[in-house]
Amino acid sequence: MRKYMNMLLLPVIVAVSSCGLDNYDAPESKIQGRVVYNGEPVGVRGTGEAVQLQLYQDGYELRDPIPVYVTQDGTFEAKVFDGEYKLVTRDNNGPWVNDRDTTVVNVKGTANVDIEVTPFYTLSNVQLSLSGSTVNASFQINEVAGGRDIEYVLILVGKTSFVDDVSNNARLRIDGVTAGTTVTEALDLTGNGDFEAGKPVFARVALRPEGKDQAIYSQVVRLR
Repeated sequence: MRKYMNMLLLPVIVAVSSCGLDNYDAPESKIQGRVVYNGEPVGVRGTGEAVQLQLYQDGYELRDPIPVYVTQDGTFEAKVFDGEYKLVTRDNNGPWVNDRDTTVVNVKGTANVDIEVTPFYTLSNVQLSLSGSTVNASFQINEVAGGRDIEYVLILVGKTSFVDDVSNNARLRIDGVTAGTTVTEALDLTGNGDFEAGKPVFARVALRPEGKDQAIYSQVVRLR
């Protein structure tokens, strides 16, 4: 009976059917929430399942974590069965301090939870605009945790609302920036095929701390 229960409850996410358990009901409850700093969602890379949280449920023999993927606006959602779960950030993943405090989540239907993180830097007063074929960007760099240099800053442009350091059709890398400064730069789209074909224009800014696997991002803005 114990083995049967483990088989039923281990695949907490909706991928249950892929494990050969098609005769069992998929989970209908869910955990949803945001990764936040000071109550505001933290923008991250949304493609390639790059930023993850990890979900655990005590009381079962197999303790492998269930990955919960964070979207580019800092939100996440996972389908689960009712019960008590533990949610942590993935080890050494994300543009924040690697503090893996456990958040206990009790699920009965829908559970809403914010995961608080401490980024090394934030971007504020982000202004993005399109003038002719030029994307103009202005933003403030703020140091939060400290202890790491800035590897680079990127102005990123894409033709869809999914824009990051992998999914884009134009970028401008800015080196040598420091915290406490306002950065003003322009990205020329002259000769860009997607831009000249009249495709939509979306943009955001990214900052990658030295030695981290991910950048922190501003929210995506549609310019055209």
